[in-house]
Parts: sequence; structure tokens; C-alpha cells
Amino acid sequence: MPPGHTVPLHTHRWPGIQYILSWGDFIRRDDEGVTVADSRGFGTKVEGRALWSEALPPHTLENVGDQEIHVIAVELKSCCRDG
Repeated sequence: MPPGHTVPLHTHRWPGIQYILSWGDFIRRDDEGVTVADSRGFGTKVEGRALWSEALPPHTLENVGDQEIHVIAVELKSCCRDG
């Protein structure tokens, strides 16, 4: 995700793991445009780490930093089960 780019409104229906390849400052907004997370206030960068993420309701993500953001996300979807 390049600097200045905003990922359109989307959701993450399932929880999962996010591996942060490269970190940049971002703002996450809900479906009404209200800021729900601003990484500039986190105080720590998580590059090179894996993080657990619960399912997320509809949101956008804007890269407000000067570095690209690269994340590998693996969502744990439900699967068929016996009985």
C-alpha cells in the first residue's frame, strides 16, 4: 500500500494472523468515516512481527505515512466439519 493510498471500504469477516513486512503510519476509519485507529499514536512499530487480528467490521485504511505498508494476512475461515 503506497503512501497516500486509501484501501476502499471492506471487511474482514474472520479472525486471522497478519505478518507485517513493512510498517507505515495509517488511519483506519469505519463505514461512517469515523477514525477508529491511528497508528501515529501507537508508540511502537511492529515491522517483522506477526499479530493476531479479530474479525473487523467495515472500514477503510489510509496510508498517511511516507513508507509503503506491506502485510500478509491469513484469515481463519470456517470449514466443513463432521456432525
